[in-house]
Amino acid sequence: MHHFDEIYGLAADRHGGIDALEQKLTRPKSTDELARMPDDRWLSILTKCIFQAGFNWKVIEAKWDGFEAAFDGFDVGRCAFMDDEKFDALLQDKRIVRNGTKIATVRDNAAFLLDLRAEGGAGKVLGGWPSTDYVGLLDMLARRGSRLGGASAQYAMRFAGRDSFILSRDVTARLIAEGVIDKPATSKKAMAAVQQAFNTWMDQSGRSLTEISRVLAMSL
Repeated sequence: MHHFDEIYGLAADRHGGIDALEQKLTRPKSTDELARMPDDRWLSILTKCIFQAGFNWKVIEAKWDGFEAAFDGFDVGRCAFMDDEKFDALLQDKRIVRNGTKIATVRDNAAFLLDLRAEGGAGKVLGGWPSTDYVGLLDMLARRGSRLGGASAQYAMRFAGRDSFILSRDVTARLIAEGVIDKPATSKKAMAAVQQAFNTWMDQSGRSLTEISRVLAMSL
């Protein structure tokens, strides 16, 4: 596995030099900023990423104001206690994508966020989870959330602004080239190896998971 500086150099060479590369990197929000993020924004982000999965992202984006209105601004209490009448009305609501399975996730994930209040709240739990155990956060989201396995949770955490990596095609290709994994990471063993590699690169560079993930993607 190459030192992070070598991978960074490859990315810089491919993207017009260090200054150009730095302009393309994003930094995560602070844990304080994430802790202050209200539950309705977490639910909105989770829901958007779930509906985008396997669908045209532009369509979801174009309809998003309608989603916000249809789901009462993603008020966690209202969504968690959505009754059958409200659910049935959403199945007919042309402001949103009328996928019953995904609509049900709003209710389930609202209940999940309510549960997190007993643990300090979504902002503190999701935003404050150690980056050195990011795969542990993804595992928790997959177990306790609804349809938050795989890429949906990864994109949700990135869009929320928390420190994160996304195992995109390009990031996966770099991890394979570095000998960290030999195919897309799906098993716990493979995810542990990915986490260890990112932890090593964080130690070497002092950078966040978010920055390292972007550098890996741009190094090809």
